[in-house]
Amino acid sequence: MVSNSYPQLNNKPVAKKVRDIYKQRIDQFLSTGPYKNFNLPAVLDDARVFEPDYVRLEVYSVPDLQRPPFSEAIKGQFRTAHKGEAFGPSWSTHWFRISVRVPMDEVWQSNNQLEFHWEMHNEGLVYTTDGMPLQGLTGDDERPVWPIPLEWKDGKWHTFYIEAACNGMFGNGNGDQIQPPDPNRWFTLSFADLVAPNSDARGLYLDFGIIADAARELDQSSWESNVALKVCNDVMNAFDPEDKSTLKKCREITKTYLGDKIDSEDVYESGQRTFVYAIGHCHIDTAWLWPYAETRRKTARSWASQIALIRKYPEHRFACSQAQQYKWLKAEYPNLFEEIKKEVANGKFEFIGGSWVENDTNMPSGEALVRQLLMGQRFFQSNFGARSVTYWLPDTFGYSPQVPQVCRGAGMSRFLTQKLSWNNINDFPNSTFNWIALDGSQVLCHMPPANTYTSRVEFHEVAGSLRNHKNLDNDQTGLLVFGIGDGGGGPTAPMLEKLRRYRGLSDTVGLLPRVKMGHTADEYFDELEKSSRDGKDLVTWVGELYFELHRGTYTTQSDIKRGNRKSEILLHDIEFLSTMATFANPDFKYPKKRIDDLWEIVCLNQFHDVLPGSAIEMVYDDAKKLYEEVAEKGAKLVEEASEALGLSLEPFPNSYLVSVSTLPWPRQEIIALSSSEISTNSVTQKTADDKHYVVMAADGAGVLKPVDGMRSLDVGVSVTAHTAEVFALENAKLKVVIDGGVITSLYDKDEDREVLVKEGKANQFVIFDDKPLYFQAWDTEVYSLDKRKYLTDAKVSIGETGPLRASVVVEIKISDFSWLKSTIALDAYVPPAMTTKSVQAMTSLSYVDITTEVEWHENHKFLKVEFPVDVHSDVASYETQFGLVKRPTHFNTSWDVAKFEVCCHKFADLSEATYGVTIMNDSKYGFATHGNVQRLSLLRSPKAPDGHADMGHHIMKYAILPHSGPINSEIVRAAYNYNYPVRNYYVMRRLIQSAEDALSSIIIDGASNIILSNIKRGEDDEDTSLGDLPVKPGRSVYLRVYDSIGGRCKANLLTSLPIKRVCYANLLEDELDEIQVSKSVVDKKTITKIPVQLRPFEVSTVKLEIA
Repeated sequence: MVSNSYPQLNNKPVAKKVRDIYKQRIDQFLSTGPYKNFNLPAVLDDARVFEPDYVRLEVYSVPDLQRPPFSEAIKGQFRTAHKGEAFGPSWSTHWFRISVRVPMDEVWQSNNQLEFHWEMHNEGLVYTTDGMPLQGLTGDDERPVWPIPLEWKDGKWHTFYIEAACNGMFGNGNGDQIQPPDPNRWFTLSFADLVAPNSDARGLYLDFGIIADAARELDQSSWESNVALKVCNDVMNAFDPEDKSTLKKCREITKTYLGDKIDSEDVYESGQRTFVYAIGHCHIDTAWLWPYAETRRKTARSWASQIALIRKYPEHRFACSQAQQYKWLKAEYPNLFEEIKKEVANGKFEFIGGSWVENDTNMPSGEALVRQLLMGQRFFQSNFGARSVTYWLPDTFGYSPQVPQVCRGAGMSRFLTQKLSWNNINDFPNSTFNWIALDGSQVLCHMPPANTYTSRVEFHEVAGSLRNHKNLDNDQTGLLVFGIGDGGGGPTAPMLEKLRRYRGLSDTVGLLPRVKMGHTADEYFDELEKSSRDGKDLVTWVGELYFELHRGTYTTQSDIKRGNRKSEILLHDIEFLSTMATFANPDFKYPKKRIDDLWEIVCLNQFHDVLPGSAIEMVYDDAKKLYEEVAEKGAKLVEEASEALGLSLEPFPNSYLVSVSTLPWPRQEIIALSSSEISTNSVTQKTADDKHYVVMAADGAGVLKPVDGMRSLDVGVSVTAHTAEVFALENAKLKVVIDGGVITSLYDKDEDREVLVKEGKANQFVIFDDKPLYFQAWDTEVYSLDKRKYLTDAKVSIGETGPLRASVVVEIKISDFSWLKSTIALDAYVPPAMTTKSVQAMTSLSYVDITTEVEWHENHKFLKVEFPVDVHSDVASYETQFGLVKRPTHFNTSWDVAKFEVCCHKFADLSEATYGVTIMNDSKYGFATHGNVQRLSLLRSPKAPDGHADMGHHIMKYAILPHSGPINSEIVRAAYNYNYPVRNYYVMRRLIQSAEDALSSIIIDGASNIILSNIKRGEDDEDTSLGDLPVKPGRSVYLRVYDSIGGRCKANLLTSLPIKRVCYANLLEDELDEIQVSKSVVDKKTITKIPVQLRPFEVSTVKLEIA
């Protein structure tokens, strides 16, 4: 049938739109360029005033870069301020007292969204006159407005305060944010205006932006993209800047594409399947391009803003980690903390992560990882009544293979990161998967497919939350973590508005993944567990999540690495000695609060931009002072516990000198003592500073005493000068030849084997060019291996001559500004049978001990030391937390190449089935094994963000330890001995046995690969509790044990303490299965035998309930 209504004639030509031109046209509508007055920006505000009749500004500029609290600041001397004035310098604080009076005109009185627009290009915080933080302000249009109360439309003057900090969101870098901060930045107050915004124009601005992105970013051949372009052009054609009534017409047009529910939370109630779960987040680096002190304020700014948004947008859920930041807020902003607690109870403010800070996981010790989670979980439980179930580390630089096991022990079965999306060689293959630890423990891991933890809610990020997902066969959802981050801030109102529009677009048009709000991150994981049948459908990844970037962070800021290692060991000793003193001396009270305070410092400095070395110099000034505090206060705690055990640091009449080991196995050491302290008829050796070396040994754990009856002939070590440049060190097991300042031969007498490769040079220092692509402190790149310089022209001399210690001193000029002195030492080999009758094995290894002193003032250079050994293996072993990680020594694949620089703890080992070489160290973490060359990283010299990183004087120790057979528990114990110093004390002779009994009251017998790594008191015992959680009756001791080399094993814990009951516990000290024990009497003491059995690399906690 022919239509009668269809026109027969057409004299109006209609052109097909030239898509590219019309697509370029839509850019103009939101632009502030030359057509600003003709497009939407011209009508965003109905009115704006800043004159003194309506806005009055006063300022108090705080002297001396202080950061006073509100109560002190408002007492300052305020003066008149004005727009256009500049404030500084960097890091200074300026308090503004602002009075405003809303005009009585209709345009103001009829507006229900009045704002105060503040732009100072910095960070600020709005306060009420009684000191309540209301909202953060962030410069450069990030968060520049504060909605003023509607009650202020009464024509009266109303006052509030703004604390303005002279730093940007990312500190004070000049030009490039990661450059060292400019100490003299000034910030201009550009706006301090009362504004009556046009709500229709603001809504249209958001609508149009989303639809324009759809036109640009959806498939250009799709109808959805083409219709989006038509809608945008229809809006521009309908808009008249001189007729604001056209704004409503324009919004009617946009809603044909976005739907009619986009102005409320009801948009999320369509009932259709959701693919993208959006969760608000505010990643605040606890220190980075700003110091700790500024982070305390960043936390208040950011979280106050989120409380305000939560109360404006019912669907908003906000997740935030790091117990340390909550603790700061509780102490310094208690009224804001109470508001947060209310929203936690309402399920809208989600504490997450379970850790003290978002810590590095490569370098902290195993016990430090435990304490991160123990302290974090306890804080959350005591303040919010619950623990976190998700470990939240979006920005940390790689992840230890033991993280899943530690997570499970701390009550967390989920893990979130996204950092591996930054890999610069290989694309990590998974988004949602089961991550499995060395012992087989697993966590459900999700890496947000948008590849960011600071999403600005851009169109491509929502689309990428599904498009980039790498496991769509098993999971069709992604978490979108959005909000301004790193420097804090979090979600903004425009972000929440945009999310509503994305959902409206998906429900109305389609093609964009449907986004959901109104859930927590944990609720997302709950759904993920259900949809994957508790993870059974998910792929697995076993072992470390190695980050293929930021490899320089294992080495940068050498002093901080050293402070970390020494502090961890000190805290181990404090807890061991204090625990033993608790039961040996009834007058001694376990100093739990003081110990906790030190652990908080150590865990704070393990934040992922502090310990790795990627922060500004101000941060390291603070961190070094904190380590000094740990050392000073820790020494006092050691002294107090030792005195309670009858051990004195100072001699007294008839006192006897002993050394104390805090490790639970026999050991012997050659120790330098003053002449007056020596009480032995054995061989000694005078030192350069008029002390004497003495052999000290212990029959069991605890007390070492001078060994009697040894002759130099039995145990001696010697040094021989063959020529002016060739020297030899020799003991009963090893012969070391030094030629031209390097070790050219290391001969193992027992094995009749040369340890070095032919013509190999060990302790060879090498300088690599170190110019990464961008992130100086963070990165060292693979091409740095192509350009190296070996340090030669050494001056060599004899240091010590035996019979207990012999050494050769090597001095090298590095440049006109830098030098090093390396002392290569060999101790006498003392067979264990000569020093101890203990049934426990004592290490019989001998090693070359090297102390290197460096004066370092280089520029973009990397100092390493090499050891080419005659050992062939395609993998090397590196100590990590509670175990070993094996990595390739070859470059077969790009995955192997990516690991050209890796992290190790106290040692790295290269072994064949019958022989191997271990390199031990006392404070280093960077290492590489390329073929048969072992290479320890010593010092870097990046110039950003700390322009003086590593400059100055350094002393470091490391050792070459040859051994028969593959890697074994004797090596693990040797590395512990190398790092855990013995402590010298004076004791009354009649009290030696009681001290020895106390210090050896808990030991381990059986499989030597089981390490008893920590001994501590219970967190909530009746005599240790700080009252933060319910008290547990009685007294308890917790023992941490783990398998160190990867073999299923059994052993017995033996204790002379009066035991009531024994059970396993998790890392949070919740009781698990009871352990059946047996008791016997040995030497008139009741000994309790506690059997333990471990999986390979399993970490276990045993609770002793004391009778």
